[in-house]
This record gives sequence, structure tokens and C-alpha cells, in this order.
Amino acid sequence: MVCIKFKKILKIEKSLKMVFSKKLLILTFLLLTVISFKAQELIIGQERIEPGIVVIFEGAIKDMIMPSSTNLNENLTDIHIEARVNWDVDNVPKGTPKGGFVPYLHINALVTNQSTGLKTFIDLIPHINLSDNFHYARNISLPGKLEDLYSVQYTISPPSKYDVSLHMDWKNEIGNSFFETITYDYKDIKFEEIAKATRR
Repeated sequence: MVCIKFKKILKIEKSLKMVFSKKLLILTFLLLTVISFKAQELIIGQERIEPGIVVIFEGAIKDMIMPSSTNLNENLTDIHIEARVNWDVDNVPKGTPKGGFVPYLHINALVTNQSTGLKTFIDLIPHINLSDNFHYARNISLPGKLEDLYSVQYTISPPSKYDVSLHMDWKNEIGNSFFETITYDYKDIKFEEIAKATRR
């Protein structure tokens, strides 16, 4: 009787170990998937522009973007340079869609090879995908070797008076525009890992 109970206990213990092992394996797989996905985007910098706009500058894996008339072919480029621009979730103007995309901005990036001084200048245009949704981006060729260090200068300008018209309540509380043109500089950026990765 005692022997039968002991065998049952051993069987239950073995079953629990198998369940735990399977759960640990699934958890490890999910963790590696998340790490792998996050590794596909290099965070260059993050800024907040008043009145409550959050900007995340990234280097991502180049992609096939349509239409080809306004986007470089992924086979002829090295990286996808982008800016995710969304309203913050706190301290934003009344009526603002918290976390929502901020449209009609004018953003460009100047990428400089720190060894040679060679430069690439690009205007970022609105893109949409299933991971970041709306963002500003472009595929670009780096001005030098993949393993070189680069500096990136982003310039962000508000919508012009031809892009967006302001209501009186906005003008009274926020001002005559969203914000003044602003520039952000980042140095010692390593794009090599992103440039050598693929999406498919």
C-alpha cells in the first residue's frame, strides 16, 4: 500500500517536472522572441517637445517600402532611419488623442561618418506598418562602412500654416504654432548590427 502511494507520488512529481519544463521552455522562447524583436530597432534617442510630443529616434532594419517612386529599394540601402512621433499620455493639450500619431511634421536626418566626414541627408516621410503604426522614416545608404561610427542630426519643424489651421482655443492656450524648429544631435552611433540584420 505504501509502495503504491510512493509510486503515485513519484509519477505526480515526474508529471509536474515535465509541465514545469514545458512552461520554462515556452517562457524562454517568448523571452528570446521579444529580445530578438527589440534588437531589430536601435534606439538613437528619445525627446519630449512641448506641448506634449514624444519623439523616439531609431535605426531599424531596412524594409521593402511602397511606393518605390518615393522610397529607396531595400537592396540598395543599409538601414531604415525613423522617428516615432506621438502625443504623450500625460500633460498634453485638451482633446489630444493620448499616444496618437502627430501628423504634418517636417523631419529630416543628417547622417555623418565620424571617420571620413561623408554625409547623407534625407527627409523622413510618413510610413505605416503593423509594429509601429504611423511613423516618419526612410531607407538610406550609410555614407561609409557598416562598422564605422556615425553621428545623426535630426531636425523637426512644426506644420506650416498651409499644413494645419489653428482654432482660436488652440491659439489662446498653446500659441501660434505647435513648437519652434528644433535640432537634436547624437554621436557614436553603431549601425552595424541593424545593417546586417534582415526582416525576412
